[in-house]
Amino acid sequence: MNETMKNPQPACFLGAVVFALAACPLPAAEALPDTRPRNVLFIICDDLNTHVSTSGYSPIHTPAFDSLAAAAVTFSRAYCQYPVCGPSRASLLSGLYPESTGVTANDADIRETRPGTLTMPAQFRQAGYWTARTGKVFHNPATNPDDAWDENPDLFRNDEMPVEKAAREAFEAKHGPVTHPKNRKAWREHLPTVATQTRNQAAGYGPSGLRDEQHMDGKNARQIAKWLDGRAFGDKPFFMVCGIHKPHVPFLAPDKYFEMYPREKLVFKPARPDFWQQAPQIAQDHRYRAFGFELGVENDPLRREYMQAYHACISFIDAQIALILDALRRNGHWDDTLIVLTSDHGYQLGEHFMWGKVTLFEECARVPLILRVPGSANTGGRTTAELVELVDLFPTLAELCAVKPPPHLQGRSMVPLLNDPAAKGREAAYTVVIRRGQLGRSIRTADWRYARWPGNAEELYHLKNDPAEETNLAATAENRKQLRLMRVMLDRAQTEAAAKRN
Repeated sequence: MNETMKNPQPACFLGAVVFALAACPLPAAEALPDTRPRNVLFIICDDLNTHVSTSGYSPIHTPAFDSLAAAAVTFSRAYCQYPVCGPSRASLLSGLYPESTGVTANDADIRETRPGTLTMPAQFRQAGYWTARTGKVFHNPATNPDDAWDENPDLFRNDEMPVEKAAREAFEAKHGPVTHPKNRKAWREHLPTVATQTRNQAAGYGPSGLRDEQHMDGKNARQIAKWLDGRAFGDKPFFMVCGIHKPHVPFLAPDKYFEMYPREKLVFKPARPDFWQQAPQIAQDHRYRAFGFELGVENDPLRREYMQAYHACISFIDAQIALILDALRRNGHWDDTLIVLTSDHGYQLGEHFMWGKVTLFEECARVPLILRVPGSANTGGRTTAELVELVDLFPTLAELCAVKPPPHLQGRSMVPLLNDPAAKGREAAYTVVIRRGQLGRSIRTADWRYARWPGNAEELYHLKNDPAEETNLAATAENRKQLRLMRVMLDRAQTEAAAKRN
């Protein structure tokens, strides 16, 4: 699963480079047009599932996604390798599976679990690119390698919401400044009780009362525009990454975006009431409790409140992404910039009674992925349902920009899929997540998904006939042959995923 590339010439625009692929290789890439993308703009959202128009979710309004997709290839079946922020980001930014990065929790740092690993931005910087990040790219500042960036500013924060300000002023009138050591604990405990908007990581949600530019994502988008307007990169090609925080909790957005999604008009399918009677309990994550739900109980009004807030966040970030795309056009870089728009993993909004991430269901593992390669005749407004993984992004961008990749990469270049609409993608996509200190593992093919958990609990879903994964077929006699096949495929994927651990 490792790829190597011939040494590139100094110019960024060379003929297509052929990667040596392991099992199930993709077809050899045809030569791309002479007009090659010199720059890279990488936009990664946090906790964004496929509730976007480009993923076929019609209730949402995402015109920036649509406009980008009209000039790009949309990958409708792209999957993360771990449905949690830190492990997923370490994986896609290193081109390694989580078993090989050693990062399987948010508090892990790839610089400690796999010292010397060259990440995507560091590789591009070594190749002569001006590299910059704003917002969340690696999981947090503690895991963000400084040697990867020419510009690495502090994270932005939301301005104080009106509801926060009122609560703070009332508290301070009684107790003094919230910053005083004697008041800090009491203030931290009091603020989440004020309103749903102040719950923060504890599933906070609601209209913020702020303008777009007062939110951290409004500030992130404007930072990218500022770099473009001021030509901060000089004469170098740039590799800019914009980490979009929403729709991560708390689900906060300016009021106008909430008005776009009246709660009574939201449409969703209630979860199958008896689902967990025929699916392994270990496949659950208990985050639904923090959202105020009970397992097996459909709470329609509360579900609508959260869905409205999640959708408001998506339309809010879409508007910020539009600002970034406008800045590219305004500065003459629309035609020489490769654009990636994706998410670190998906998110569950009540499916299977689950809320949040940390499961292996489609809603958690599947992500939006749009890749624009200007100048390529086959990449405008096309969608492919071929299987790809986020780990494939590193070798793909390296090939498209003629940047020599490090030898450790486990991903596979998607350039053949960009060049040829008839090209084939992966045979299967692989995703893992921790349970009881061990990994639960899942493999997806075009029509099936199989999962194996610690203790050998199993799941098997026929995605073609059961896309909502409501009926576990692992114990059915008529599917034993398919079950055996999926076990073999998972064993092979597991071996390959851990092959670069040392």
